[in-house]
Amino acid sequence: MKKRLLQFFHKMEPKKGTLGHTLFDGFFTFAFSPNHTTKGGVHIRDGMDLKRTMVHVVLALQLCYVFGTYNIGHQHYVALGMHTGLFDGFHLKLIYGLIQMLPIFVVTHVVGLGIEFYYAWKKGHGIEEGFLVSGALIPLIMPPDIPMWILALSVAFAVWIGKEAFGGTGMNILNVALLARVFVFFAYPTYISGDEVWVSGLASTGAGSAADYGWIHMSVFNPLFEGLGWSTFDAAATVVDGYTGATPLSLAFQGGWEAVTNTYTSSQMLWGTIPGSIGETSKPFILAGALFLLVTGIASWRIMLSMFLGAVTMSLLLNAWGATPFMEVPWYYQFYMGSFFFAMAFMATDPVTASSTNIGKWFYGFLIGFVGMIVRVLNPAYPEGWMLAILFMNVFAPLIDHYVLESNMNRRAKRAKARVQA
Repeated sequence: MKKRLLQFFHKMEPKKGTLGHTLFDGFFTFAFSPNHTTKGGVHIRDGMDLKRTMVHVVLALQLCYVFGTYNIGHQHYVALGMHTGLFDGFHLKLIYGLIQMLPIFVVTHVVGLGIEFYYAWKKGHGIEEGFLVSGALIPLIMPPDIPMWILALSVAFAVWIGKEAFGGTGMNILNVALLARVFVFFAYPTYISGDEVWVSGLASTGAGSAADYGWIHMSVFNPLFEGLGWSTFDAAATVVDGYTGATPLSLAFQGGWEAVTNTYTSSQMLWGTIPGSIGETSKPFILAGALFLLVTGIASWRIMLSMFLGAVTMSLLLNAWGATPFMEVPWYYQFYMGSFFFAMAFMATDPVTASSTNIGKWFYGFLIGFVGMIVRVLNPAYPEGWMLAILFMNVFAPLIDHYVLESNMNRRAKRAKARVQA
């Protein structure tokens, strides 16, 4: 049966060198596992190629997608003072989140894959697999109300300048998804900083601001929900008095841990029912994805553990200093806030841009945690420190590996010289 299916697809294969063949090859290698055999005395057959490795990362992100989509709707209704319980108005929150998430996901992939397809066609090779992960990560690290034109520009910049200019998949020196995020931050800072960007569908987070619903909410889903006897989208809904869309990090900078807990509970911050980037808030779901990557051997436990240790070390030093309320936040509470675990699991462990030597991974991860905590606490201009810390260490990863390899070679040379002299 498999042989007949392969023959069927091979009959449809377009002429090589055409755009059609590039698209066909991308689908074919995604649908069928490789049938390559290593050359040499021992032959190993392995169905795990780069595409399937990347698919494991995409699978690890799915819980973040599900929760992030729902949390978009949950935060929207919390601002309106309606359906404030996590599962209250479940259908409204889920549909609202899907309506916000789908355009972000589609634009990311249309722009990113469009550039990938073009370069694959022009170079005359198969479609590269790298954007499978980048395309899955970018929507999760963006605010839910980001304008689509800014998103398109950021994706194009990241793929074109950050990847294809260096030769494509496996050749980039900086994390592609983080490049998209940093492009938005520096080119359009008002769209990714402040208290209002993390809650979608509102004119502003000020009291009395109206909810913004489109025709799909009012003309498509409201009649459906009315027919089922369910609650509907209310065009007259407004933001309640006393609501703040501030993230825990911005509150911590203003008044330390006490200011954070006056607005959010530890449970809310742990489970992620707070404003923030779409997929970075729920710690249990992120850690579940991290565990999946560790069990399957896709991600490096050395980078994850050393990054955690680096962040703890810097947090303890800041606690000892205690010059500002943010510095006094106990080190363990730092992990309740922000996107540390998402950065640790899915960004720092990128095998292309991270250190490749085992010893280098310890230095690489530790320095990300150490530097990232400095940026988070001491520089209020940035909403989070991990983006810049990871990109900074991406640049130094080859240097770290160089010194590790030099050290190994020098040590072996000394041992060999000692044996000769003996």
